[in-house]
Amino acid sequence: MTRPLVAVVDDDESVRESLPDLLRELGFAATAFASADEFLSSEDITRTHCLLLDVCMPGMSGPELQQVLVSRGVRVPIIFITARADVNVRETLMQRGAAAFLSKPFSELQLRQAFDAALRQTGDSR
Repeated sequence: MTRPLVAVVDDDESVRESLPDLLRELGFAATAFASADEFLSSEDITRTHCLLLDVCMPGMSGPELQQVLVSRGVRVPIIFITARADVNVRETLMQRGAAAFLSKPFSELQLRQAFDAALRQTGDSR
């Protein structure tokens, strides 16, 4: 059985190094990208089951990437992560279809709960 692929898109190198390891421990395949453009140009875009996406990044932001994916017809659950918690941003992103919104640092339990919400969006009962 193939493990679902989670793509991490975050400009913070420490996040790109640590989160994929944790995701693998949770039973997922994982890959990481330093920018939205890097993710968009990858072959993983069509194989990704869930996206862990930083809100604030240089160049294209997380919400902008979400809009690009929607415009391309790419339906993938998105868990937004951010170091700058803002209730208004959270509410807007959740209204636009985000599966979850986590403030850094977040716990393994919070991450698991976010994945549960994302998998409910896709109908996957892992």
